[in-house]
Amino acid sequence: MEAVFGNSLHFVYFQKNTTFASKITTIVNLIRRRMNPINIEFQSPAEIKHFQEEKLREALLYLQNHSPFYQRLFKENNVDIQQIKYLEDLQQIPFTAKQDLQVHNEDFLCVPREKIIDFITTSGTLGDPVTFAMTDRDLDRLAYNEKISFACAGVKPTDIVQLMTTIDKRFMAGLAYFLGLRALGAGVIRVGNGIPELQWDTINRIRPNTIMCVPSFILHIIKYAEEHGIDYRNSSVKKVVCIGENLREQDFSLNLLGKRIKEKWDIELYSTYASTEMATTFAECEYGCGGHHHPELVICEVIDSEGNIVPDGEIGELVVTTLGVEGMPLLRFKTGDLVSFHTEKCRCGRHSMRVSPVVGRANHLLKYKGTTLYPPAIYDVLDNTPFVENYVVEVSFDENGNDRVGVRIAIRQIDDRRLDDRQLETPSNNLLSNNLISKNLIKDLKDRFRAKIRVAPEIEICNAEDLKKIIFPDLSRKPVKFIDKRRLDVRQLDNRQLDVRQLDITSENLLSKNLTSKNLNV
Repeated sequence: MEAVFGNSLHFVYFQKNTTFASKITTIVNLIRRRMNPINIEFQSPAEIKHFQEEKLREALLYLQNHSPFYQRLFKENNVDIQQIKYLEDLQQIPFTAKQDLQVHNEDFLCVPREKIIDFITTSGTLGDPVTFAMTDRDLDRLAYNEKISFACAGVKPTDIVQLMTTIDKRFMAGLAYFLGLRALGAGVIRVGNGIPELQWDTINRIRPNTIMCVPSFILHIIKYAEEHGIDYRNSSVKKVVCIGENLREQDFSLNLLGKRIKEKWDIELYSTYASTEMATTFAECEYGCGGHHHPELVICEVIDSEGNIVPDGEIGELVVTTLGVEGMPLLRFKTGDLVSFHTEKCRCGRHSMRVSPVVGRANHLLKYKGTTLYPPAIYDVLDNTPFVENYVVEVSFDENGNDRVGVRIAIRQIDDRRLDDRQLETPSNNLLSNNLISKNLIKDLKDRFRAKIRVAPEIEICNAEDLKKIIFPDLSRKPVKFIDKRRLDVRQLDNRQLDVRQLDITSENLLSKNLTSKNLNV
């Protein structure tokens, strides 16, 4: 059966023997949801599932008619989209990976090039950035996504929000925040990232009640305020919507970074999770129990390393299917982010699924001295060490093909001669030049690592300015905390004339297994 809403054609599927009255009720409910889709988050789980299945069939039909990449994928894998009627049926369709976007980028485009309004690129977390093209409708969808996400995080039309994020450099998020706040009716101050002096000048001049930034930057503006006599605790700012870094543990309690912020500045903290590829945001509500899913914008799955769906509450890789995207929609796209789902009703009244804080990235798994861990576990130790100013974690292969983990740190200046509340005989300004103190610092930090994650990485103390250049490179939109040299170890084999693309297993899998060094005979 077909039904027409607005200018688009929609397909409604009924089971055999469905009564006429039931069919009419279904269509009426569908029209009601189309007119007010924001309420879908508050509907029952069964209603949400049925709604998403309707949207899925529309998305599949659109891909079959417009996407060269998915037309080829359907044909090569004998996928009959008419047989994909329920969310469970998605498992009949192969995954889409980041490498597909890199190699076949233009084949994902579903519209003529003249319909593209905005060109953006990903941040390059998994390698080379990928270009995305957005139409006018995609920008409207992006605005809607951020509008309801900000509303979920308690932002109101009467609020003024200071954006401490870039809106240029082909960055989707900065533009999305502006469009969403504009659609919500809130005031927007586009300051951009960095420059604590400018941030405080703007806060004092315009008096926003909300800021949006990477949470670790909050500590920088607090430090600047303390050094310059700014009474930040009594400023106009009462709330922070945070991006890019976790604020919470898996049980939704504040992590070390979140606690440090709250100890300094008792403001409301809201965490969000998003990516360019899914063009969708998961934002916390006031109860801080995970990022809320918007069922009208994206279908989500969580899979294990074998590609199987994991039970609710278990950690796996997030896979997304975008809904309502016109320019470059994606089907079963593997994000690389490890999360878990929580499906019980939230105290805010939403029945939509909630996503946990990101545990790590699937290709960042470390096997170190018999212990399995992800970089965020290392970050937690470093973030909670008073004498560590900045750090970079570097991973490479040792001579036996095993993971080697090194941490380069810069030491915080300690004017009162104290280090981690223990009195030292040597003045703090001599810390970096005194070998004994350096050894004590390294021993102290290794003890912290062993207490927290059972193993201690190699540690090197570096000059703060030199390390800062590594963490904040000119062309990067995000601070660089993690450098994975294992890829370079595999690819720098020109003298052996080995092309990793000719191997039977992908380079992404090679890098996460000791099988790499054995196969390559390194």
